[in-house]
This record gives sequence, structure tokens and C-alpha cells, in this order.
Amino acid sequence: MAAVPTTITGARRLAEALTALDVEVVFGLPGVHNLPIWEALAHTEIKLIGVRHEQTAGYAADGYARATGKLGVAIVTTGPGAANTLGAVGEAHASASPVLVIATDIPSTLRRPGVTRGVLHETSDQAAMFAPVTKATYTVSSADEIASAVHQSARKALEPQSGPVYLGIPTDFLKNVARDFDPPTEVFAALSTPDLGKAERLLGKAKKPLIWAGGGALRSGAGPAIGALAERIAAPVITTFAARGLLPLDHPCLAPNPVHAPEVGALWDEADVVLAIGTDFDGLMTQNWAMPRPPKLIAINVDPEDAGKNYPVDVMLTGDARAITEALDVPQRSGLTELTVGLKRIAAKVRHRIREEEPQAADFLATLEEVLPRDAVLVADMCVAGYWAGGFHRIPAPRKFAYPMGWGTLGFGFPASLGAAAAGTGRAICVSGDGGFLFACGELATLAEERMPATIIIVDDGGYGMLRFDQEREGLPQRGVNWDSPDFVGLARSFGVHAERVSGFGRAFRRLLSEMVEADEPNVLVVRARLRPPLNTSPRWYRR
Repeated sequence: MAAVPTTITGARRLAEALTALDVEVVFGLPGVHNLPIWEALAHTEIKLIGVRHEQTAGYAADGYARATGKLGVAIVTTGPGAANTLGAVGEAHASASPVLVIATDIPSTLRRPGVTRGVLHETSDQAAMFAPVTKATYTVSSADEIASAVHQSARKALEPQSGPVYLGIPTDFLKNVARDFDPPTEVFAALSTPDLGKAERLLGKAKKPLIWAGGGALRSGAGPAIGALAERIAAPVITTFAARGLLPLDHPCLAPNPVHAPEVGALWDEADVVLAIGTDFDGLMTQNWAMPRPPKLIAINVDPEDAGKNYPVDVMLTGDARAITEALDVPQRSGLTELTVGLKRIAAKVRHRIREEEPQAADFLATLEEVLPRDAVLVADMCVAGYWAGGFHRIPAPRKFAYPMGWGTLGFGFPASLGAAAAGTGRAICVSGDGGFLFACGELATLAEERMPATIIIVDDGGYGMLRFDQEREGLPQRGVNWDSPDFVGLARSFGVHAERVSGFGRAFRRLLSEMVEADEPNVLVVRARLRPPLNTSPRWYRR
């Protein structure tokens, strides 16, 4: 490590603040305006991973946050550099990922209020670009404010409901001398527990209760409490895309995924009381709210307005999902054995449906379940294979799955898997299509440079397979959805990344994937195959 500079600049205060927040990894791209940050971070223990595009910095920070539950940090430069992150920040916002984007801005000495002068990278209001896709935006007005603004931004990003925050810093403040700052010790205040009586009475009288758990339940660590409550009241637990892995795979109340399968959807239709924990019932999970409103709905959420915006709530319990679920005192009821047997029967029907409708997808899912390490983090992109993994792969634990179904950003998978790999919580396994991978194929350089523990599965169907299906379904000619794919294996190898190719999801795929996930190096597996989209994609929803 280089010698620590004696002059404490704004950039150094920024690095000190990130260190005080226990930030271990930062993703970024250098630019003429943010070079002082790179220099300041070189004098800390924080690992700065350089990427090839600012959008990747945002996605990687998001992938890191999802895999760890910690703050993900992206550092980018001014104007177009900051703007390049917006797609990734929008996904983090829709998925409630705690991401802090630190972007430089033009020097304060060159800014003239109300006038866009034409300074290099100048934007009339850079923070305003981020306002629709963040929880908050902050712009500092002096070097002295930098450290406190970093702490304030981090706190805002992490406090429930978590989400991305933008922090803008005029570049001249990074070189200015900044005064000392004592960081706060408290991250965010604890939430209180509301009166539970009415909810307990409804659950106690329910004949067919159901628990619907979302991303807020997972982020709060409510899995054990939800599992215990479900066993006590003999209620099936349906998890959203954001809550995959909430309960152990062998939990007696865990319903098979997804709710888009009619066999699973029937559990919702039969329920007389639904307990919704940490969810807003978004359109993707409810088939654009075609699911009927349950007779009685109880919601646990830190944001009561968000919880009730799509289905009217009978009982609203505002607060932390884990604390409130633990506090619910509902008598033991019979029926657990019958419920478990029924859920196993449903799971068998779903597996049979997959095998009958799309044998290749059944082979793909069986291989994932068989060969992925228990601690692997599966990252799926918006592609047909990703939809199969997102809907039907059984996730063994919390924070072992990342999926861009908050905002639905194609190109999320590969760069987010870099963040998951950097988290150190298990090997990252990315499922990407050929189209989505090409959004960020330059990050093969980052993968090779950092020797990241990641296996990238590229399912090459020669174009945009989902859009091709949409056109076929509408009886339209195929336009803009087919191409001759590049030599993905040769491309990966040109960056120094081991790569192989295979046709279909048979024995060769299983053998190669099992070898790759056990390797010490990054690798790429290209699969030439076409899959039919699964039931959890909107053209195939059974509710209309």
C-alpha cells in the first residue's frame, strides 16, 4: 500500500467515510473528474474493481448488495458517465437494492446558475436525472460536506425500504482540504411493533390461511419466523421472485414455484386469509392483478401505502417483517401433515408439466439442481433460460438468487454476476442469453483481470428468443430478432477466459457445467439451444 498523504482532501474524506461504513468493495470507471477518488481509495483496504462501462458499475454494485445485504457502491464520472448508470439504478430502485452511486460533477467554479455553458461533461441538473429512479439525491456544496453526505446517503440507502441513492460531488471539492468529521454510530432507527390483535384473530379463525412472502421479508431476515408461523398455522408459503430461498427447500410449508403455474395458483384461490409479508403484489407476480382479491388480507410492511396500493388491506401491520412475524401469537392448528402431502403432490404435477411441455427446460433445471454448489449465487438475466431458472429453480438459501424482475432490465445478468462473485459468498453462476450478454461483453476483461469465481452460461438461440416467441404468437413476421451470433467461445478465450461450447442441455452440458463450477478460475459455457418460454412469462400467463 502506498504512503498515506498528509493533506486531508475531500477525496480522502470520502475514502475515510466508506471505510467507516465497512465498505469492502467498490465498482467504478475512471474519468478525468474522479481520478482523485481512485487515488484516495488506493490508500485504504477497500478493493476498487475497475469495469469497462458505467452501467456495469451500477449492476455490479446491485449484484453485490443482493448477495450480501450490504451497501453496494458504484463510483462514476461526470455527465455521460453518470447517465450511463441510470438503467442499472432503475433496476436497483425497483428491486429495493441498497446501492450508492457516487458521481462527480463539473467544477463548482465553472458552474453558472441557470446557464449551461458547455463545460466538458456538463449537465444542467445531473441529480435531476436520478430523481425518478432513486430514494434520494444529494449534491454537496463544499469539501467539508463530503464525509457527512456519504454517511447520510448510505444510511438512506440501507434503511427500510432500502434502495439506491445518488451522491453528486463537484470535482474541485475532491482536491480541496476538508475538515475532520465524526461519523454517526447508528445506521437507522428500529421500527416499532403495532397492535397485533385483529390479525391474530383472523389467522386463528382461518380455515385455509396462506402466507405470501416478498423481498421485504427476505431483506429483513424473516425466513425463520415465517417458517415457524407457517408450521404453527399449517399455511403454505408462496415466495415472490425477490424472496426465492427464504425458506429451506425441505420446509414442510414451502409451496413450489411459481404461482403462475395453475396448480400453485390454486393455493391463492382457495385461501380465505392471506398474510402478505414484505410485498407490494406487483404485476409480474399477480399476472397484472388478475389474481382475485382474497376474502381477508393482512399485510406486514414498512410502507403501508406501498403494501396496499394494489389490493385493499383489511389489517395493516406497519413495521419490520421479522419483528412483527415473531410477535404474532396464533394458536397451533392441525393439518400440517396434510398440507405437506398436498404441496408435494403439487410439486410433482408442476415437474410433470415441465417435462411434458419443454423437455430441454426440464433437463436444464435438473442439471442446475444437481451440480450447482450449495453456496452458489445464481444470477439470471431477462432471457428465456433465465425465466425458467427464475420461475422453477429451487433456491436453497436467502441471497442465493438475483433476478432483474423489478424493472426488467435486459443485460443485468452478466454484470450483476460480477458483483455477486466479488461478494465472496459463493461462486456466481450467471444464466444469460446471447442478446443480453452482448450488452456487457466487454466485462470479460474485468472477469479475467480479477480472476473472479464465476461461471457464465450463455444460452445462444441466435437472437432475442422471447421477442421471437411474441412475434410468432401474434402471427407477425420475425423482424429484428434473429442474427448470426459471434463466436462467444473465441471471444471469451481472446480475453484469457476459459470457454467451451455444447449443443442442448443433455449429458455434455451436465458434464461441462459440473466441471466448471468446481474450477478455481472464471469460465464461460456457451449452449446452443432454443427453449419455449415458461408459464411465468406474460404471454403465457393463464389468468387474463
